[in-house]
This record gives sequence, structure tokens and C-alpha cells, in this order.
Amino acid sequence: MKNEEITLRSVDFAKWYTDVVTAAKLSSYSSVKGCTVLEPNGYAIWEKMQSVLDKMFKKSGHQNVYMPVLIPENMLKKEGELISGFAPECAWVTEGGSNKLEERHAFRPTSETLFSDYYSKNVKTYRDLPKLYNQWCNVIRWEKETRPFLRSREFLWQEGHTVHATQEEAEAETNRMLDIYKEFFEKYLAIPVISGRKTEKEKFAGAEYTLTIEALMQNGVALQSGTSHYFGQKFSKAYDIKFVNKNNEYEYCYQTSWGVSTRMIGALIMAHSDDRGLVLPPKIAPKQVVIIPIKNDEKLISVCEHIQESLDQKEIVSYIDNTDKSAGFKFAEAEVNGIPLRIEVGPRDLEKNEVTIVRRDTLEKASIKLNDVSNSVLQQLEKMQEDMYEKACKNLEEKTYDANTLDEVKEIMNNHPGFVNAYWCGNEECELKMKEIRGTKSRCIVESNDYETEKCVVCGKKAKHKVVWGIQY
Repeated sequence: MKNEEITLRSVDFAKWYTDVVTAAKLSSYSSVKGCTVLEPNGYAIWEKMQSVLDKMFKKSGHQNVYMPVLIPENMLKKEGELISGFAPECAWVTEGGSNKLEERHAFRPTSETLFSDYYSKNVKTYRDLPKLYNQWCNVIRWEKETRPFLRSREFLWQEGHTVHATQEEAEAETNRMLDIYKEFFEKYLAIPVISGRKTEKEKFAGAEYTLTIEALMQNGVALQSGTSHYFGQKFSKAYDIKFVNKNNEYEYCYQTSWGVSTRMIGALIMAHSDDRGLVLPPKIAPKQVVIIPIKNDEKLISVCEHIQESLDQKEIVSYIDNTDKSAGFKFAEAEVNGIPLRIEVGPRDLEKNEVTIVRRDTLEKASIKLNDVSNSVLQQLEKMQEDMYEKACKNLEEKTYDANTLDEVKEIMNNHPGFVNAYWCGNEECELKMKEIRGTKSRCIVESNDYETEKCVVCGKKAKHKVVWGIQY
């Protein structure tokens, strides 16, 4: 039975998405145009993501810092490509109190400038390097069209900014952080991704090159999910970040930056959820198990508490829903909120020394012995995580195509969109020609040994790259 509050995916995927966000109480619209409220359920998912990623960052040697939210205009303008890329999205402060500012300040759209200014004052010799910093913060970008989690004028993210003594070390960092993002998406979010380099047109403003992970949603639309940028010495020369090397000579540093945001919650929804509501992989679910007594009975509640204690010992996060609601209402509420597993505790089950468990992803029910609940639950959660990843992999495989002509690309994108593998000559005009097909863009350039014998899907000239193309959010 579907949730009546939620539009069917097959009817209107965009409406289904916003319905799930609303029904699961993840986010709501605020009175501030273009900005949303992250409600407790949504913020709890972000906290879980933050907790896991923060440990991964720290394990790889990174430290957290915090930079100001305001950037003076002169500082922002020092690196020309960055300000050109972000100028349309900048929000400016022109007054402080009742006084007009001598220089306007931008709310940070990104923090390369602030980190570069800091490094220029705090990096002196090779002994100061590398500096591996990250910050968890909000940014503001004046978007014209907004959608919860996917695009809003203010959003939460992490942005890593590192500075190195050598090109080799900085490029290794750029690749390492992309690998961490890929591991996080596949191991924790149960979302397979493709990875590669952005084209010159699609790279981050100011970067020498950008690496990306791209995920495919259930409807065949791509979502840029994480990026890692190699800056070389562009910012260090613009902001005068120099150090004395081992030969006692001055040299400019090499920099990187990398980031993911609350957009990942949008990815979770569109990759896994169904017409009943949210579906969360157990490893990223803030609450993994709900224990529901069928009746408001002291004996049943006592059994629920015993089950919760056994789950605590396995470090499984659970809660008991002993609210004054019907059992059916509690089941539906747990489903729409995406709780991975529910345990139903009823009198008939207890007579057989059993309880019933229900998986959220498949809605499969099973009876398990009361004295083996924690082990059974742990096994079910592990199986659910694996199954969700495999299901998402199947979606990716079924919606990945090869195309040799523009007509083939048009047929795919108009009738059954997904990732399209097609060769490209490297000419921006051909890239723009692809965009005429429902906004199809290059997602990333992938490694290939056979492109030298292939032709561009647009112009037919000799190919330079194998590219994954797709419609994007």
C-alpha cells in the first residue's frame, strides 16, 4: 500500500521527491526565499554523514579549522577565474549597522580566498608543509531556482583546503580525497559512482583540473556528488603563498580543495527511496531499528527494553516507539521515515518466544527467536546494506548506454535517460551541441585506451576522450 501523501515515482518523479522530503520531515520551506529549514530528521542524517566523513578525514591526517563567513571584495578578486565563476551567485554586505561599508563583503560562496590569505601569512618554510585543513560550514550562493537539498541559497558542506611543497604531493592529495568520497558513497550511502576528470568547460573556476564522482538516480538523471580540485600554483601566485625550500630558495606552494554537501541527502532519497517514503541504508541511518510493542502492555514494553539493551551491546542504534498511537500508524510512520528495520513485539509472538522483524527496503517479514534478536538484527542490517548497494548497481548498469551518433544520444535521453558513453573530439562546440539534447552535459572524462580509433559522437572527427554524458540535477 502506498502512502497517500506521496506522489508515485512513475507519475511525477520531481513531485515524488519533494513529497518524500515533506512526509519524512527532512526539510521544510522557510520564509527566507530560496532557503530551507533542516528539520530534526534531515539534520540527523547530516550529522551522521558528518561524523563518518570527519573520522575518515582525520584518519588521513586532516585537521578542522573555521574561517570567517565574510570575504572582502579585494580579497575575492585576487584570483580572476574564481570571481568570474562565482560573481553571478555572490551575495554582498554593503552596510554594517547604519553605516555604509568602505568596502563591500561577500558571503562566502566558497573559501579558497580565505584559506589562501591565511596560508600566505602562516607558511614560511618547507617545514610548515603540508597543511591539511578542512572546515564544516555553511555557504551562500544566490541560486535562481531551488530545490530542497539539491540546490538552495544557503547550504551546509565541508570544504577541504590543503597546501603542499610539491606538485606530486598535491596531485596525490587530489586523487586521495576523491577516493575517500568514492568509498563513503559506496560503503556507507550504498550508491555506486563513476569517477573521472571534468572537461575544461565543467571544471571548478580557478582549478587546473577537477576530479568528480557522479551518481545516477532511479530516474536516470545524474547528480554530481563530490569534487576534488587541483589548483597547482594559481592561487599561491595570486595570494603570494611562498615558502623556503630545502635548497634555501623561495618557491610557490601547490594547492587543492575538495568538498561534499547536504546534496548527499538528496542523493540518498533519489537513489533508494520508494512510493512509501524514505529508505535509508543502515550504515548512514541515524536510527537503525525501531522496536514497536503491538499493545501498550507492561510485559510487552519490558521485552522491548530487554531487546534494546541487547542491541546496545552490538552498537546498533534503536528506539522504542511506545507512543499512544495504533500499531498500524507506528508501522507506517517508521516506513515513511526510512527506519531500516522494525521489530514488532506482540503477545502471540511471545507465546512462541519470537518477535517479528521487517526490512524497510523490501518489506520482507521474518520471525526470529527472542534469545537471538541482536545477532539476527545485525545480520539483517548487513544484508540490507549489501542488497541496497547491489540494487543501486543494477540501476546504474541498466541505465548506462553506448552511443556512436547524435541520433542515438537523442533517443536515449528522450526515452530512457541515463549515463551515455560516447567519444568526443575535445572541441567545446561539440560539447555545447550535446547540451541541446535535454541539457545533456559531460559528466566526466574516463580512462580509455581505445579512443584513438574512435570518432567524436557529434562531429565525426578523431576522438580525444571517452566521456560519460548525462542529464543533471
